[in-house]
Amino acid sequence: MAILQHDIELPSNIPELLMEKHANYLISYGTNKDEYNYSQTEHMRMSGMYWGLTALDLMGKLEQTNKEEVLEFIGQCQNDSGGISASMQHDPHLLYTLSAVQILSMYDALDVINVDKIVNYVKERQQADGSFAGDQWGEVDVRFSFCAVATLSLLNRLDAIDIEKAVQFVLKCMNFDGGFGSKPGSESHAGLIYCCVGLLSITGHLHLIDADRLGWWLCERQLPSGGLNGRPEKLPDVCYSWWVLSALTILGRLHWIDKKALIRHSFYDFIHHFGASVLTNNLKQAIMN
Repeated sequence: MAILQHDIELPSNIPELLMEKHANYLISYGTNKDEYNYSQTEHMRMSGMYWGLTALDLMGKLEQTNKEEVLEFIGQCQNDSGGISASMQHDPHLLYTLSAVQILSMYDALDVINVDKIVNYVKERQQADGSFAGDQWGEVDVRFSFCAVATLSLLNRLDAIDIEKAVQFVLKCMNFDGGFGSKPGSESHAGLIYCCVGLLSITGHLHLIDADRLGWWLCERQLPSGGLNGRPEKLPDVCYSWWVLSALTILGRLHWIDKKALIRHSFYDFIHHFGASVLTNNLKQAIMN
């Protein structure tokens, strides 16, 4: 039976990114707190802030942000349990705890939060089998294992959890194709592979992966358009470029991807979402180099 490859068709001419306009777009986020979209994204605000600030940092524009407002907001989101929530008066979660710690690390401002309470919150999320629940409600997923390990690594407190059990749980999520699912028996997925590879790398257990087999599965995510999908038979999406490339970089197999084809797809995907008015020569040249 023939295997189909779902893909997209790129236009012949793709404009280039105007970094200044893109930076201004990101900086403007949250300036009007009465906007409908602002209220509708409250449940994911902490992670949204992290992604926006990371993009600005990569463009050398982090100093243009309102650092004091960002730090004050994060401090207000730390719960009595020690965990950090997506926004004020929301439940704390490992996802948003990691996002907050990453933001504070960028600003070198970990003193804004109670680090010991965060460490205790993360420690309490570890289950008997080594897995981690994302919050008090008990959902288990390797994403949360990565969030826990990455958070503690940034805080230099990895000794607070049972690393060996955490590693063993992740290894149980490995599939025959070399990939990883969200839990044992789940389908391999590029985002979850990044989480597992990242955890094993941080904890010094990367040697337990068959890098060639997993690297081959990851590089097969590249379609003729140059874009990457997260699983077989899915359309390409630029978010999967991050998960796939990050995992391949950790594995030392980044050169297995067609770089120029991916760049072309990424620019198309970007302007498809944000419009051609945010395009310039400088970013493309920087990426190509």
